[in-house]
Amino acid sequence: MAHLADKKVTGLVAATFTPLKSNGEINLSEIGPYIDYLIEKQGVKNIFANGTTGEGMSLTVMERKLLTEEWCRKAKGKMDHVIVHVGCMSLKDSQELALHASQVGADAIAVIAPSFYKPASADVVRTFLQEVAKVAPMLPFYYYHIPSVTGVNIPVRDVLEDIEKLIPSFRGVKFSSSDLMDFGQCVGYSQPRWSCLYGVDEQLLAALAMGASGAVGSTYNYLGCHINKLLSAFDKGDLVQSRNIQFKMQELLSYAIKLGFNLGVNKSVMSEVSGLNLGPPRLPVMPCPQSTARSIAQKYNSIFPES
Repeated sequence: MAHLADKKVTGLVAATFTPLKSNGEINLSEIGPYIDYLIEKQGVKNIFANGTTGEGMSLTVMERKLLTEEWCRKAKGKMDHVIVHVGCMSLKDSQELALHASQVGADAIAVIAPSFYKPASADVVRTFLQEVAKVAPMLPFYYYHIPSVTGVNIPVRDVLEDIEKLIPSFRGVKFSSSDLMDFGQCVGYSQPRWSCLYGVDEQLLAALAMGASGAVGSTYNYLGCHINKLLSAFDKGDLVQSRNIQFKMQELLSYAIKLGFNLGVNKSVMSEVSGLNLGPPRLPVMPCPQSTARSIAQKYNSIFPES
């Protein structure tokens, strides 16, 4: 795996689901086949582990360490980038996970804003990020912005102000918000070696027009092969083809939302489409009825018959 200090993250990054056994314990044995599926079937060679899709905030620190080790071990020599989310409510836990990630071969780390005691300003966010980053100073560092989950609505552009002076290893942002004005300002401020990675899958094309370097998303686990075609068409200036693929994704997600699309459903859809055994989500996320996942998978196959 290339070090992010030397190779900028571009293209698609799959926000991976965490495989669990039926009894709720982590299932490390499924990670190797999962990585092979992403590479061989989806053409995706970057992953974002232990994030929102990966139920990171519902896992223990030890579970997150074991998962990080396995993702890094199985991805070595296959994946381009393994970005590990290490954010926690506790600064000390975040630091422990950051240090661990730097020791087991992660290519980068990302940190979400704490959301129980919320930071009151951009300066507080920067300080929190700095305290985590300094324990792994040689590891590329990303800020993970997802206000719909954290309730932290501080503009990312404000957080980025002079952040490279506080965090020399800073390499960009995972921007999971529909605020394209804020995203555009982040791109405008971005330094050459940074990556502005967009995280709202159904609006990817708009973010590409704003200058996104790439995208991190859960649907790229099973839509990656199609969204890679969107990226290719956009790079060639073929907006008609880009829109066509984006509209197909939106049609699928619109259908899923009407059936109650959430993390539990999304995880089951991935299992249904991929054939992987990802297991149930962990409470408080509820498991998805198999009929719902199968219905969405059938819709997927009707919209993307070439799958």
